[in-house]
Amino acid sequence: MTTQPAVRLEGVTRSFGDLMAVNDISLDVQSGEIFGIIGPNGAGKTTTVNMICGMLRPSTGTVRTLGYDPIADERKLRQVLGVQFQEAELPGAITTQEALELYSSFYTNPHSWKELAEVWGISQKLNTRFEKLSGGQKQRLFICLALLNNPQLVVLDELTTGLDPNARRQSWELVKQIRDGGTTVVLVTHFMEEAEYLADRIALVNEGKIAALGTPAELTAQHSDRRTVTFTAPGFDALSLARIGHVSVSNDRVTIEGGKFLMAGVANALREMDIDPVDLSTEHTSLEDLFISLTGGTTMEEA
Repeated sequence: MTTQPAVRLEGVTRSFGDLMAVNDISLDVQSGEIFGIIGPNGAGKTTTVNMICGMLRPSTGTVRTLGYDPIADERKLRQVLGVQFQEAELPGAITTQEALELYSSFYTNPHSWKELAEVWGISQKLNTRFEKLSGGQKQRLFICLALLNNPQLVVLDELTTGLDPNARRQSWELVKQIRDGGTTVVLVTHFMEEAEYLADRIALVNEGKIAALGTPAELTAQHSDRRTVTFTAPGFDALSLARIGHVSVSNDRVTIEGGKFLMAGVANALREMDIDPVDLSTEHTSLEDLFISLTGGTTMEEA
C-alpha cells in the first residue's frame, strides 16, 4: 500500500495582482523526511509554505497537507501541524514560561513544555520577558512552540538564523531527532551547508517555479559534471596535463579542472610519468554552485 505524502501540491499557482509569485508548482513531501526548500529572495518560497500551512489560498491548483485542505480543514490541521516562522512575534512583556503555558493550553495532549525548553536550551530563560531574549533565544522559543502539539508535520522557516555556529550545529542534530521520531520536516533555509546536511530532498525554487528537485547528491550529479583535482608536485611540468583539463599552477600547487572522468585521467597521467603527488584532493560541483548556476549568479548568503 502506498503511503500518502505528508504534503502534495498539484499545479499550484498564486498571484498578487499582476505578480505571479508561484507558477505551476507540483511536488510531494514524503512522510518522515526532511524536505528542504531553498531559493533567492522573492523566489516564492514563503508563498509556497504559507499555502501549505493554510495561511494563503492558492489561485489555482490543489494543496493537501497531511491529507487536509489547509483552508477548509484549518482547525483539524492545526492539531497536527507545527509552524515556526522567522518573522514571528510575541508581546514584549510575556515571559518564556507564560508563552509556553499559553500555547500548551491550545492542545488536547501537548508535549511537556518543560522538556522542550530543556532540550532546546531555553530552560534558564523561563522568567525572561520576550523583549529581553536574544534573537537566537527567540528562535528556539518559537521552535518549542511549534513542537508543543506533537505535530506530524513541522515547518521550520530559517531555523538557525541568529544562532552562533555551535548552537546551529546543535539545532541540526535536534532536527534530525525530530525526523527520526517520525515527524516530517519542511525546512526553509538560505544556508547551503544546512540544506546539504539536513535535507533528504531539496526543492530549489526560482521565479515561482521549481528549478531543481531531488536529493543533494542527485542535484549536483544531474546538473553538472565538473570536477577539480589539486595536488602539489614541485618542479612538475603541469602543462603536460593540459590535454586532460584546464591547468593552473600557483606556488607548486597544481589545479586541474575538467569533466566527470577527470580523476581517472589525472591518475593515469601521473602514473605514466612516475609522479607521486602530495596533498591530492578532489572537488565536485556543490549545491552552492548549482544554486548560482540556476538562479543567475546570486549566492545563497546574498539571497
